[in-house]
Amino acid sequence: MHIAIYHNILWSKYKGGVFSQVYAQSMARGIGTSFIQIAETEDERVGLGEVDLSYHNYPFRLLFRGVYTHPSRWRRVITLVQDVFKYPSDLVVMPGYHRVEYWAMLFICILLRRKRAVFCDSTEFDRPKSDWRELAKRVFFSGCDGFFCYGIRSKEYLLKYGAEESKIIYRYQAAALPHEYDPAKVLARYEALPSAGGSKVHRFLYVGRFSVEKGINDLLEAFARVHSKQGDVRLDLVGAGPLRAELTARVTELHLEHVVTFLGAKSINEIAELFINSTALVLPSHSEPWGLVVNESLSYGCPVVVSNVCGCVPDLVIDGVTGYSFEVGDIEGLARAMISAMRMAADRVAVAKQCLAVISEFTPNRAASQILDGCARIVGDTQ
Repeated sequence: MHIAIYHNILWSKYKGGVFSQVYAQSMARGIGTSFIQIAETEDERVGLGEVDLSYHNYPFRLLFRGVYTHPSRWRRVITLVQDVFKYPSDLVVMPGYHRVEYWAMLFICILLRRKRAVFCDSTEFDRPKSDWRELAKRVFFSGCDGFFCYGIRSKEYLLKYGAEESKIIYRYQAAALPHEYDPAKVLARYEALPSAGGSKVHRFLYVGRFSVEKGINDLLEAFARVHSKQGDVRLDLVGAGPLRAELTARVTELHLEHVVTFLGAKSINEIAELFINSTALVLPSHSEPWGLVVNESLSYGCPVVVSNVCGCVPDLVIDGVTGYSFEVGDIEGLARAMISAMRMAADRVAVAKQCLAVISEFTPNRAASQILDGCARIVGDTQ
């Protein structure tokens, strides 16, 4: 059995970690695998750091240097069709269904009579719906032999669009953590922290792009309310993006300059330190297929406050255990959830243990095993 796995951008460290495990496990199982990265990065990722090849420990073909959209659409179509045609495989795993080049891959696979599957990370909350998009998804999915989804919500999404449940491979979503990551050392860090005693400054953390769909304006409004009730709070914003100037202006309007800090882009190790020293991560997104930063936060024992539309909520966010979820756009609800998270900080060791326990199964190794099992199922190989 030979599998060809296509992915959109090399920038994704978490996919690098999973693909590395897929490659290692496939070698052990006698399964041939090819990995094809379409481009190095995309426009919205450029300000968030360079490609880190240390997470990509597997052979891959890179079709385009630089940003995904720099080659014309038709050049992408021709290149991908030629690649599928040139390199035979028993199964082609496509990176998605929302671009014309992925439709071209689907059609060439049908013509060549090759099994085809698709990665799907969408959920019902992702994008505004339109009749033609709804029909297009059903048509695309009807041409697939299998689907790789992560999370309860992405599975429900596929079922809604007519995917057969027997063809859906549910897999865990895994974050790319520092190479030296060790959950035992994380817990030891919490056990070594001094007792809270006396007054404590609570730090909330946001990590991600500064863009409209992330709901950061909601976070600033909610934080202002929390600060008016609890003066001992701070907010750290990590990332970059088109809303930076607007967000800075809003912080000034709310008179929060002394308690809100823009930290810019940070390395994964620097963010790990922020998790350990934060009361909670806040992800107030209006659209978020999953929310890998939640995996990262829980991996460092840091509870989360997450909007209910984030795909990871049913799988990872347990109220009072790993944090709290709130109704998207509900400023007062977000403020209440942040205050509830502050109460959880009374016993950071116990909370860290809970977070680490919940996230312990969401590893690249587990995700890779599920992908390979799914590929064998789709191809009909029971080895």
